[in-house]
Amino acid sequence: MDTLNKLRWRCRRGTLELDLLLVDYLDKYYPAASVAEQQAFLQLLALEDAALQAYLLGDAAPGDETSASVVRKIRR
Repeated sequence: MDTLNKLRWRCRRGTLELDLLLVDYLDKYYPAASVAEQQAFLQLLALEDAALQAYLLGDAAPGDETSASVVRKIRR
């Protein structure tokens, strides 16, 4: 299984909305992203669903700029 397929599996979350947002970012932005941005995305995937949802719905913001940039791209 290649890396993108493994990540696509990790994008499966507790809600369809999160799944769709994460897979959309993976398809549109991840392949061309910098290593730092890819690492930030992986850190976001490691979060609990509630924390990730708070970021993606705008109820909270990540503390570092790279993660915040990834969140903004996901929310587009």
